[in-house]
Amino acid sequence: MTRPILVLVAALAITACGPSPKDVDDYAQEYLFLELSMGLHDGGHVDAYFGPEELKTAAETTALSLDQILKASKDLSARLASIDAGDDKRLAMRITGLIARLRALDTRIAIDMGEFPSFDDESMALFGSTAPHYDASHFAAIIEELDELLPGDEALAERFESFNNQFAIPLDKLPVVFEAAMAECRKRTLEHIDLPEGESFTIEYVNDKPWSGYNWYQGNSVSLIQVNTDFPIYISRAVDLGCHEGYPGHHTFNALLEKNLVEDEGWIEYSLYPLFSPQSLIAEGSGNYGIDLAFPGQERSDFEKEVLFPLAGLNVDDADLYYEVGALLGKLNFAGNEAARGYLNGDMTRDEAAEWLQTYALTPADKSLQRIRFIDTYRSYVINYNHGEAMVADYIERGNADADERWARFEALLSSPMLPSDLQ
Repeated sequence: MTRPILVLVAALAITACGPSPKDVDDYAQEYLFLELSMGLHDGGHVDAYFGPEELKTAAETTALSLDQILKASKDLSARLASIDAGDDKRLAMRITGLIARLRALDTRIAIDMGEFPSFDDESMALFGSTAPHYDASHFAAIIEELDELLPGDEALAERFESFNNQFAIPLDKLPVVFEAAMAECRKRTLEHIDLPEGESFTIEYVNDKPWSGYNWYQGNSVSLIQVNTDFPIYISRAVDLGCHEGYPGHHTFNALLEKNLVEDEGWIEYSLYPLFSPQSLIAEGSGNYGIDLAFPGQERSDFEKEVLFPLAGLNVDDADLYYEVGALLGKLNFAGNEAARGYLNGDMTRDEAAEWLQTYALTPADKSLQRIRFIDTYRSYVINYNHGEAMVADYIERGNADADERWARFEALLSSPMLPSDLQ
């Protein structure tokens, strides 16, 4: 079924044409070779890879140029598009998914070569969707509500930061708090989803990163989860990160894809996670949605007040106000998209984008620069968190689905080759 690696490499490196493979599995190997080749030019492109080592070695040995990768990608996409899947819906989904990934690959190549599409065009090409637009008045109305909740003479951003600092987890308490949060996230997830035997994770605490948390999937249902301690970590972030990075978020998603698509179906393309691809909208969207799925209603605040607050040595007297403020802050989430859109489209300077975040997302001045650093690194990726969550929520909850049906749909989503367009 699989052609010798050297034949595959030669075909791609020279002309990306010649005899076409007769099996989609061979196309998938070509695809992996191209993504791995791109990873040599763009260090953040390949988020995870646990496929054949010989493909990685072949990519390193051949060292295709960006032009060669682009030419081969377009050729492979055309050959995939010419396949008649007939009534085989599963095959059709696989082909469509590969073509969408190749389109994203082509877009990242263009960006790395200095061709920058508009924010919305970029997000559509990379992630399969565009986020809604909001003007300043939308966020200003929410800011007014927060201003009433946190009265005082100082600027609202200062009042907000001072209030939140009451709920910062002491650094020496981080491990015990995060371990308790992760254990509860895992317990609740396993009540609804069967994960592969032996799945596991480790947590590391790191510094000097543009993100607050990251899941580095290792394959074989194993993850390395890193938590950035550059800035204060508030008590609610323990469950946020536990669910988003672990259960039922990224760790769960990657383990299910590996088990159901790579191992059971033999779809080798899912042994590689290209960060800049439609998979990320579903990954980040499901990671965020999974928080409320695992902790519906007041269950999260109850757990945090009863278990995490004591472990962190925090006072619960103002906890209810903390959650009320947090709910409003969540409504400001899309302000980050507008900062990224304006900045990347050239409508805002770096300083103006940071000021927008400080004004409309209540981001502290120093942390606003970290968020701009994130935008510099990941560009339109920011839409995957909030817009992705909204799309996943709409899909999972459609038709007033009850809790059991939501979990069933969620597991099916995390086990499938669905694209963002399939959520609509």
